[in-house]
Amino acid sequence: MNLVTSPPRVGALSPAGTALVADRVPLVRQYLRIAVRWRYVILGSVVASLLLGLVVTLLMTPRYTAVATVEIARESSKVTGIEGVERDASTFDQEFYQTQYGLLRSRALAERVANKLRLVDDEHFYALFKPKASPALELVNGRYPAAQRAARQRLAGEILLKNLSIEPMRFSRLVDINFSSPDPALSARVANAWAENFIQTNLERKVQATSYGRNLLERQLVMQKDKLDQSQRQLVGYATREQIINLPSQSGDGKTTVERSIVVDDLAALNAALAQATADRIQASARYEQAGRAGASTEALRNVAINALRQRRAELAADYQRLMVQFEPGYPAARALQSQIDQLDRSIAREEGRVTGSQLADYREAQEREAALKSKVDQLKARYLDNRRRSIQYNIYQQEVDTNRALYDGLLQRFKEIGIAGGVGINNVSVVDSADVPQKPSSPRLLLNLALALVVGLGVGAGLAAALEQIDEAIADPSEMERRLGLPLLGSVPKVAGEATPREELLNRKSDLVDAYLAVQTNLAFTTAHGVPRSIAVTSTRPAEGKSTTALALATMLTRAGRSVILVDGDMRSPSVHHLGGVGHERGLSNFLAGEEAIETLTFQMRDLGVTAMTAGPIPPNAAELLTSNRLALLVERLLERYDHVVIDSPPVMGLADAPLIASRVEGVVYAVESHGIRATLVKTALARLASANARVFGTVLTKFDARRAHHGYGYDYGYAYGRTDRAKA
Repeated sequence: MNLVTSPPRVGALSPAGTALVADRVPLVRQYLRIAVRWRYVILGSVVASLLLGLVVTLLMTPRYTAVATVEIARESSKVTGIEGVERDASTFDQEFYQTQYGLLRSRALAERVANKLRLVDDEHFYALFKPKASPALELVNGRYPAAQRAARQRLAGEILLKNLSIEPMRFSRLVDINFSSPDPALSARVANAWAENFIQTNLERKVQATSYGRNLLERQLVMQKDKLDQSQRQLVGYATREQIINLPSQSGDGKTTVERSIVVDDLAALNAALAQATADRIQASARYEQAGRAGASTEALRNVAINALRQRRAELAADYQRLMVQFEPGYPAARALQSQIDQLDRSIAREEGRVTGSQLADYREAQEREAALKSKVDQLKARYLDNRRRSIQYNIYQQEVDTNRALYDGLLQRFKEIGIAGGVGINNVSVVDSADVPQKPSSPRLLLNLALALVVGLGVGAGLAAALEQIDEAIADPSEMERRLGLPLLGSVPKVAGEATPREELLNRKSDLVDAYLAVQTNLAFTTAHGVPRSIAVTSTRPAEGKSTTALALATMLTRAGRSVILVDGDMRSPSVHHLGGVGHERGLSNFLAGEEAIETLTFQMRDLGVTAMTAGPIPPNAAELLTSNRLALLVERLLERYDHVVIDSPPVMGLADAPLIASRVEGVVYAVESHGIRATLVKTALARLASANARVFGTVLTKFDARRAHHGYGYDYGYAYGRTDRAKA
């Protein structure tokens, strides 16, 4: 027999090539294919989600949302120019606003609102929200226990926070305070109370910060005052011991300046007096020296008595000169005038001598005074130098006193400013819009819930579809054959529609089935060097996958191509070829394998298809024992002497040893796989059995292929219009 084992020339039908084609399929089309394939799963998930969303929406308790709007400014207005203790938020300080939003969501504010509205003791409030645990208040000695009230207060605050939302408006200083509850009036009350209490807590927080600053400054003031008193006592004690006496000096505006030592003041005063005495002594000396020059001193010239005497003498001298014109000097009247003039000269000389003596006395007095002052100044200079030496430590103590006093005055001034700033500051939070009682519920929102249910349903459906796609191992379309099985695809055969049989479709040369098997025959021509293999076994993984139809169709297509073909029914356990020919299977393959030599008596003709066939013959007790002999190889060799091609309809591979035995006796195998009918793992297992028998598989044929269920739009829309019309009429 002729068993050609040359490698197949499959060309574009190679696994790698088809895999590349499959990989080039757009991802969107792959997802669309999955969605179309599992559309009923997705649709069911969507419908179930919509129904569930509708039921849940109708069963939900209506909730009403009240909104209060507040403005949070970065800086508070100031009545005075005195700053507070807290740092002002800058324009770009986003931490300030985040802090305010956090304070709006604080547990302390929630519990404060609960106490303000008296929700802690309101059983209706707890009934509205139905918390998991609501501690009951029980009177003990006429009072509620503090522990129970604290637990209910904490629970009320948690309920308020759970139903509260803070929504800042973008690019603004406005913040919406939203509260939702089944009671619209309660929602409005809580929203407004939340805004009011936030403003109050903001003010209290500033006051607390100011009070803390005042308390801190007050403690520091006490400490600083003690330091100041101690330093002052130290200064006074040292000044007393060292006899340092300083007097405070005053500036022009009445403010006290640096202290001055009394020695300095005395030295300055005596030094000034010494300078004046020196000047007076110099002046007295000048007057005295001038008086010594013939009484021409300035004081003598200004003396009234001397001037009067000189005037009288001048008058008498004038009278005397007149008498001398007429009389002699001895004239009594002339002598009398001369005597008066002499008397006046003596008086003038006495007065000038008295003036000169007075000037001498003044000069001596000035000398003595200057000397005394100079001696005193020298003494004060010595005392001043000694005082300077002793004042070094004094100045150190004085500086300490001044420093402590400056610190004390600064703290005292800041203490007063904080007190003023804490009392006149204006809050930087204000209510813009108070919350009104809502007139319609904010939730549940039917359309929104249905939209969410639709999205969830689509998501769940998509997830289920993806999971089912991964779980489903059935081969759906031709592109999966080579990718999953690693074998070339010879062709895909459409599923026979309606009540027509495959035999009837094969008789109609314009049918899609004929076109499909013609493509299979064409691809088979490329599997060997001599064209279509001469001996072919057609098998499948399990029964009813279309292998018998494939074998009949291949024999028919080869016959129509002008070849002589015989179809052998190799399935001696469940024969089917005799049904296609309308004959019995009393004589056939099993007879030859059992030892009969005449082949002509074992065959029959299918005249409508032009194919010679051999039935399986009587069903033997054990078909595998007949196939293990060399009779099957002998049969194939003798048939190839009479026919161009031998096509054997082989049994399924799984569970039987017949198919590997037959496959080892022929040139190769055509493997039929049912579309959407078998798992790829079973097919791989069957192919592994064939590989263990050294059987050659030419390729696969996808049978019963439904183009409408295909992943990538395979179909057989191209054909003969009149032929299709004829079939439709038939």
